[in-house]
Amino acid sequence: MPKNSKTVKRADLDDEVKESVKDLLSNEDSCDDSFKKSMLAVCAPAEEKARQAEEGMMIVEEERPAWSSKLQYILAQVGFSVGLGNVWRFPYLCQKNGGGAYLVPYFILLVLIGIPLFFLELAVGQRIRRGSIGVWNYISPRLGGIGFASCVVCFFVALYYNVIIGWSLFYFSQSFQHPLPWNECPLVKNATNIVPECEKSSATTYYWYREALDISNSISESGGLNWRMTLCLLAAWSMVCLAMIKGIQSSGKVMYFSSLFPYVVLFCFLVRALLLKGSVDGIVHMFTPKLEIMLEPKVWREAATQVFFALGLGFGGVIAFSSYNKRDNNCHFDAVLVSFINFFTSVLATLVVFAVLGFKANIMNAKCVENTKKIVGYLGNEISHDLIPHHINFSQVSTEDYQQMIEIIRGVKENDYSRLGLDSCDLTEELNKAVQGTGLAFIAFTEAMTHFPASPFWSVMFFLMLVNLGLGSMFGTIEGIITPIVDTFKVRKEFLTVGCCFLAFGIGLIFVQRSGNYFVTMFDDYSATLPLLIVVFLENMAVAWVYGTDKFFDDLKDMLGFTPFRYYYYMWKYVTPLLLLALLGASLIQMGLTPPSYSAWIQELAHEQSLSFPPWGLAVCITLVVAAILPVPVVFFLRYFNLIDENACGMSTISYKKGRIMKESVRRTREEDEGDDASLLQVKTPSEAPSPMPSSSSHRKQSSSTQADPASNGHYSVGYLMADMPDMPESDL
Repeated sequence: MPKNSKTVKRADLDDEVKESVKDLLSNEDSCDDSFKKSMLAVCAPAEEKARQAEEGMMIVEEERPAWSSKLQYILAQVGFSVGLGNVWRFPYLCQKNGGGAYLVPYFILLVLIGIPLFFLELAVGQRIRRGSIGVWNYISPRLGGIGFASCVVCFFVALYYNVIIGWSLFYFSQSFQHPLPWNECPLVKNATNIVPECEKSSATTYYWYREALDISNSISESGGLNWRMTLCLLAAWSMVCLAMIKGIQSSGKVMYFSSLFPYVVLFCFLVRALLLKGSVDGIVHMFTPKLEIMLEPKVWREAATQVFFALGLGFGGVIAFSSYNKRDNNCHFDAVLVSFINFFTSVLATLVVFAVLGFKANIMNAKCVENTKKIVGYLGNEISHDLIPHHINFSQVSTEDYQQMIEIIRGVKENDYSRLGLDSCDLTEELNKAVQGTGLAFIAFTEAMTHFPASPFWSVMFFLMLVNLGLGSMFGTIEGIITPIVDTFKVRKEFLTVGCCFLAFGIGLIFVQRSGNYFVTMFDDYSATLPLLIVVFLENMAVAWVYGTDKFFDDLKDMLGFTPFRYYYYMWKYVTPLLLLALLGASLIQMGLTPPSYSAWIQELAHEQSLSFPPWGLAVCITLVVAAILPVPVVFFLRYFNLIDENACGMSTISYKKGRIMKESVRRTREEDEGDDASLLQVKTPSEAPSPMPSSSSHRKQSSSTQADPASNGHYSVGYLMADMPDMPESDL
């Protein structure tokens, strides 16, 4: 076509304009160096997007994976929120803090803190469709450190949480034996005597500390690697890596099993436990309310902390999972549903635990009554025959008869009673022995299962359930790390997942030393609690006060199609921040009043003893807390003093073939510009956003033939970001 021709027919021009984008991009021209690489604005503010549109640039919307079904998404959220804490933390708190009365403060705080904050995280993730880094950077660049802090906390938690899965895998592999290896105390080699450490404690306690962990006497005694636990940790990280390597496309399918199987096991255990002698005693003890304990402030603080961690708030996993939803998904319904599923799962697990512990308490009580032989031996010497009630038959002594004798002997032999070594055999006292965490799962529960008929089967089921509960939470934790980094820095998800798991396994070797259990306790106490409270408090303040509750409600109405209850307005703006602030203050006071310590297993004494951390241990504790919250002030000050661009939020580059670019003149009204700036959260999809291209048929044909180039994260983007060439002559088309 001649460069200055005025005689070309309009039809001929249209025919040339209809040439496909593929053909245009294949044309080589040395003067187009400026188009060799273009920027893909994945998280630019609305002002930047408006400027790009005015300059003739086409806004790129990144193609994002999506859940295969709503059920898959709900199972993922349930699997993340329902974890090991529901099985071994909630029953312990319930037993410790008033039994059934504890459910009252827990439920109240679930409604006041849990559901509103869970709804908030679901909403921002679904609306902005980014991980935690992108979400908070989008709302307020100066608060972008919140997302980085979430990633750091997730990484710390993943380090030790997968060790617990490794422990469960070890017990699972050892359960295919009859009798179970922790059924009886072993004998000293080449002798007939029982190992002293086991004789002083119990068979299950000895197996946990000596056979499984081979634990040292203190955190300062490393003792080298435990090779069996090292292999189990490697297996655990391999499972997580394989399940997460394709993102939600792979982990979403695993969720069908990992999220549902624990419920099958819990119901089976509940039915089996209810058929055992003494299970009802445990359930009655659990639900007998101690109202006076419920009024203590400590109970409410512990209930609030449990609500906080039960839903996985602040980790970024909730935001990451919801970011793969459609924009019009009813996330309010999801928040209420998952929260109540979590609550009822905790109650179900508590029923199972107390039914089993009731059975175990009756077994221990029956063994205790065997102390009757001691009483018979003392008769005529230490104990007079007159102290024994006449109706008692020593050939068949019931628990009530034994307790009656003990009370009489204690009253008469008040000064010498302890020397006799007679146990009280009180069922209530046995049930009041509070056990939590690893002590509940690997000692108390395993001991109870040794008395089950077909005990290996139940042991296999129990530890397979623990593995699945742990994996469900690990998927959400790792997603809280991977998704924000992929969204921000555009790395390939597969490489990042493998690298993250490999790095975590390498660092995790400190947890499979002989002293590794003490490091697990350290990380559990100091790497998550305080940093997560700060993160969630800042999340609430960022939405309610920095962005604005009114604007957020408008965004929710636009996204959901209805206005949420006004209840959430007041919760987000006033009630929840105050409660979080009070919880944060109470946690700081508790940490200040309680010197950092840990429970060490002393081999010679065969029992636990509280020890203080050495100076380097205190330094590690402080480092964990500081490292987790440090990104928040660092990012704030860097952007406050303009040391980094507030609009720089992880743009990625995509290399294009050199091609000729059509000149575009885009006119935008003031109303459209203001509309774009009105809401940071109202990110427009390609179908919603005003197209920068004229609506002529030629341009519609061209856009339909556009092919997507793979982005640097392995996914495909839809469209190109093309700059305007004001000096390009029309004839160059």
